Amino acid sequence: MAGPVQSIERAAAILRLLAGGPRRLGLGEVAASLGLAKGTAHGILRTLQHVDFVEQDAETGKYQLGAALLHLGTSYLDVNELRSRSLNWADALAARSGEAVRLGTPLEGQVLIVHHVFRPDDTFQTLDVGSLLPLHASSLGKVLLAFGTATVEPDRAPGLEAYTRHTLTDPERLARALAEVREAGWAAEIQEMSMGEAGLAAPIRGHGGLVVGAIGLSGPVERICDSQGKPRPQQIGLIREAARAISRDLGAARW
Repeated sequence: MAGPVQSIERAAAILRLLAGGPRRLGLGEVAASLGLAKGTAHGILRTLQHVDFVEQDAETGKYQLGAALLHLGTSYLDVNELRSRSLNWADALAARSGEAVRLGTPLEGQVLIVHHVFRPDDTFQTLDVGSLLPLHASSLGKVLLAFGTATVEPDRAPGLEAYTRHTLTDPERLARALAEVREAGWAAEIQEMSMGEAGLAAPIRGHGGLVVGAIGLSGPVERICDSQGKPRPQQIGLIREAARAISRDLGAARW
């Protein structure tokens, strides 16, 4: 059996690097991050640029993901049944809750955001489709962990990252929290990934009742939680109603 093609592996590493950051990267930054010679990195970037997988800013000379790659990602999402069945319900949830809505599925020990509806106001927001969230620090991730749809990779479990002082990094505390999620049927994150922010999520079930994803809403903690810091029952009800509706559309007999 032929082994992996090194140039393709390096091109994939460059694309992942560009996808993982909030800003454009220069040639030197790309080369240094991946341990490549500048000449090698430049050749790969030029090839990726030629097929529109990468774009170069004319003023700064820095690189970002290109439009062709976005088209490929959109094509994948369009055939994703979970996403397509969730579109209308996610829009309705955002309108009724007044908060941003995201749909998540597991990917390599993290949560992949496959759909994102902006909060229905005029505040600045950034599209999260394609971004990855930690399982242990997000409400979407807690749902996937609690119902066995995803697992924390063994090499990450001993040292779960603390994003804030509220993040659950102790395995025993996390296990107790996940048991509560299974019992309640929904999960919350309250300033666990970002101070001042909170989120709620509920499981989406497919055929056979298996959890195949999660839908969640997020926003400022004072809108998600009451004065005692508890998630507002109305928001919990909305998120669970949306999850049940999507589950029905996916053919789940129970939820």
